[in-house]
Amino acid sequence: MTLDLTQHPCFNEASRKTAARIHLPVAPRCNVQCNFCDRRFDCINESRPGVTSAVLTPQQALFYLDRAMEKSPSIRVVGIAGPGDPFATPDETLETLSLVRDRYPEMLLCVASNGLEVAAHAAALGKLQVTHVTITVNAVDPQIGAPIYAWVRAGYRVLRGVEGAATLLKRQRAAIVELKRHGVTVKINTIVMPGVNDEHTAAVAREVAALGADIMNCIPLYPVEGTPFATLPQMDHRELAGLRKRTAEFLPQMLHCTRCRADAAGLLGAPQSAGLVDLLQAIAAGPSNPNQARPYVALASHEGALINQHIGEASRFWVFEPRPGGPPALVETREAPEPGGSATRWYELAELLHDCKAVFTSAVGQTPRRILEQSGVRVIEAVGLASDAIAAWSATGQVPRGMQKLFQGCGRGCAGPGTGCG
Repeated sequence: MTLDLTQHPCFNEASRKTAARIHLPVAPRCNVQCNFCDRRFDCINESRPGVTSAVLTPQQALFYLDRAMEKSPSIRVVGIAGPGDPFATPDETLETLSLVRDRYPEMLLCVASNGLEVAAHAAALGKLQVTHVTITVNAVDPQIGAPIYAWVRAGYRVLRGVEGAATLLKRQRAAIVELKRHGVTVKINTIVMPGVNDEHTAAVAREVAALGADIMNCIPLYPVEGTPFATLPQMDHRELAGLRKRTAEFLPQMLHCTRCRADAAGLLGAPQSAGLVDLLQAIAAGPSNPNQARPYVALASHEGALINQHIGEASRFWVFEPRPGGPPALVETREAPEPGGSATRWYELAELLHDCKAVFTSAVGQTPRRILEQSGVRVIEAVGLASDAIAAWSATGQVPRGMQKLFQGCGRGCAGPGTGCG
């Protein structure tokens, strides 16, 4: 499949208002300690690299992506950007990318790294059609790089000072060359630290351009309390514009960076969605492989053959076990919680369907959807033959297009007395 590279909002400003991105936080560990970074704290209103509201396993990440796609169908890019370095734990990173590539072959994949361990995995990234990789290069002179990094962990060795900075730089150079050899677009991030490397950024641009890098993003330092660089000033807009003009002599500049979090989701610059944060935290608190821990699916139906009942009208739920290559097998039926006006009913339903990874229904209100999904039960609105929908969804993650039923708003099509409209 030919991927549409114009849909990456970080590399193409024209798409930033229409193409959303999502970062899957599956990389908790880091192999470099930067003196401007602290990953221990998180605030939903704080937008900076290194922070996330939760960390996911690869299977949880895919489950989260599936649900996020339902809420934000404009997602065109899936990235891994921490909260540590993706290649401090390469197995988790590559497994996540592989799961996403298999489920969403049209999706653009990207990774952001310090570059220390990237070269060894460049071939694997190319094979997975990872289209974009960002490497953070803050200095191309180890003497300038030395005060930026507290330590660099290369294998089992922890290196400090000039030795650590020199080792990191050598690996970063190799990473850029290897990524370009495998057809990957390379962006260079440089954190601009006044009095440390602000007079050095043009030299960085010159060298990485010679290695084949495609674009550069000069990011003003975000002082983080408690770090060694917490008292450094931030560069003002006029100074930053002048610096970017100098570096643009060697590389095109990205000018619309929003300093994304490791769990960023949505359009660039848009506020972090509280609903997605809740979903992320709920999935992270659940089983490491949500689909494995929930072997069944449920059906809201009058007779158990068709998807033809609003979730609030269902007096019982038909529970099926999907079977690869064949129709699902009926396990049992379960009596629905008693109708009522409060959210308690939906929490009881979530508990009733504790071993179901999804429930198929012809319609659902906002409150039951939110409570069920935060509890780990994916809500799928569809119409038609249940066996076809369950088999297709179990195999591909989607129901056939002709059976899809988009959410139209609370209560529309509901014949009940307000009992299922949330």
